[in-house]
Amino acid sequence: MSEHTNNTNQDSVISVRAMDIITSIAFLAVGLTVMVGSLKLGASWGADGPEAGYFPFYISLIIMLSSAVTLYQAAIVNKKKKTESFVEKEPSKQVMAVLLPAIVFVLGVQLIGIYVSSAFYIAIFMVWLGKYPIWKAVAVSVGVSAALYLMFEYWFQVPLPHGSWINPLEFLGVE
Repeated sequence: MSEHTNNTNQDSVISVRAMDIITSIAFLAVGLTVMVGSLKLGASWGADGPEAGYFPFYISLIIMLSSAVTLYQAAIVNKKKKTESFVEKEPSKQVMAVLLPAIVFVLGVQLIGIYVSSAFYIAIFMVWLGKYPIWKAVAVSVGVSAALYLMFEYWFQVPLPHGSWINPLEFLGVE
């Protein structure tokens, strides 16, 4: 735990108790999903040994039991954690400043391809967080994307996503 524990909850974005509850519910959902999948594969002991879903079934059972205990402790037993801050506003803003553009980048890879998305992503971060001049950001981002294109498409001959919605590289005559 941080040495700057905020028990007043004024600058808190979310409490430890709420995060415990959210995390345990998420792990319950993952455990249930794995358990259902392992039952479809067969989770018993066959004539020649364990079936394909045997070990995933029991691992997911352990995950679900652990999550249920955590959920019980967070929701019923440890109500005092409601006042403990999990994350405060300023660190949360810093995390979101990186996380949200990364999510947009992942969506951009699907829509306009990895090379163009990478160029935008690198340039925006250089200008926004790195405080570099725009001309340097554009030069570096285009150079990195061009180097990645040459490395993967020509040297390794491994095509990376070009975009399902629109392929901006087609406008340049590159496929």
